[in-house]
Amino acid sequence: MGLLERLRKEWFILGIVLVIAVARLEPAVGVKGGPLKPEITITYIAVSAIFFNSGLSLKTEELTSALMHVKLHLFVQIFTLVFFPTAIWLFLQLLSITPINEWLLKGLQTVGCMPPPVSSAVILTKAVGGNEAAAIFNSAFGSFLWAWKPMRVSSL
Repeated sequence: MGLLERLRKEWFILGIVLVIAVARLEPAVGVKGGPLKPEITITYIAVSAIFFNSGLSLKTEELTSALMHVKLHLFVQIFTLVFFPTAIWLFLQLLSITPINEWLLKGLQTVGCMPPPVSSAVILTKAVGGNEAAAIFNSAFGSFLWAWKPMRVSSL
């Protein structure tokens, strides 16, 4: 596989790395109220565009078929809402005996208990050729379930 072919195949990851590098060099572009207006472009336009594009590319049969994969959905929801937060909690127990700042640990705990963002789950699944309909369902359903998630870890 040639370099150009590899770059075409990995365009999404390369784009992420490029955006991170540009943000590191010029962070003022993406701040609230800055030229990109992320409070508008990210919150409304980007997320809407991702779902609109995903909706256009999905066939009704694919969505219906994806809903029938109960074992897949059960696995994804248990992994996202139970296993991952538990693993993070255990990791934080280990880190709590180190001199790491307590607020950093609380931030990691909070992020570990949140569902993955819907838009990134859909984009990454589509980029690797996965089941996009199942990703959309699990992301949306997981975000809905997160509101009632019984296993929230509230303190270290």
